[in-house]
Amino acid sequence: MSTTSPTNGSLLIAEPFLGDSNFERSVVLVCEHNPDGTFGLVLNQIAQVRLNDVLSDEMYHDYPLYVGGPVQQNTLHYIHRLGNLLEDAIDLGNGLYWSGNFEQLRQLINAGTVKENDIRFFVGYSGWSEGQLEGELAQNAWIISHADADFIFDTPSDQFWRGVLRRMGGQYRVLSHYPVDPRLN
Repeated sequence: MSTTSPTNGSLLIAEPFLGDSNFERSVVLVCEHNPDGTFGLVLNQIAQVRLNDVLSDEMYHDYPLYVGGPVQQNTLHYIHRLGNLLEDAIDLGNGLYWSGNFEQLRQLINAGTVKENDIRFFVGYSGWSEGQLEGELAQNAWIISHADADFIFDTPSDQFWRGVLRRMGGQYRVLSHYPVDPRLN
């Protein structure tokens, strides 16, 4: 179901005709939305490198890495469904959490407690300054929806954009079939 205003835990689904290469067919998880701006992570853009390629100390298990967005790609972020297992995690609702104690996370990963489909790591993030996202929403650049942690972690990234639109049903299900380049249709 589409809503009119983003909240923490909302999904921003790029309209098929968005025209911004940073966000083409992207789904962004809103981690923080307030009057000063919005911080989010692109859920479906896999990076060309893996987690251990960007860490100074390798972890026992090497995870895939996603591009969270075009801003500060020298930063590392993560979302998970570990709940209270990870101290200082921020509850985004629907079984989904953002961030938390990284040293504790490293220990949990190295002990084999954290499974690959329970966490997702990102380099960079997506950010909007005060009023910027609202302006893009007014231009119909994004569709707002919600999803639970199971959908986010269990849906393959190459099927994510279509999958979230299909789950929304109706006119959004029709949009999920929109070709990447309509001239080739």
